[in-house]
Amino acid sequence: MLEWILALLVLIGAFFTLVGSVGLYKLPDFFMRLHGPTKATTLGVGAILLASALYFTFKTDHASLHEILITLFLFITAPVSAHLMAKAALHIKLKQVERTKNVTEAERF
Repeated sequence: MLEWILALLVLIGAFFTLVGSVGLYKLPDFFMRLHGPTKATTLGVGAILLASALYFTFKTDHASLHEILITLFLFITAPVSAHLMAKAALHIKLKQVERTKNVTEAERF
């Protein structure tokens, strides 16, 4: 049963990592590209690290804290780094695709 759970977590992690990577490649501007690695890939890596933590916890009969600490560090640093990159891009007025610009409803019509 444990092998099925681990395999499912690894597959979920691989799927979300792939979705994040495709998003990083396909999305048109910097602000959209931030979503791929910060959300989908972080979730994917988190699922793979959870699978690793479960495997080593059951294999060695004591809790494997390395993966939990890495997951915690990843979940804290990914949003913060994405926020800082977005603020830096706004500060230098990085070129945006027209549909991602902040346009109010009154300006559209």
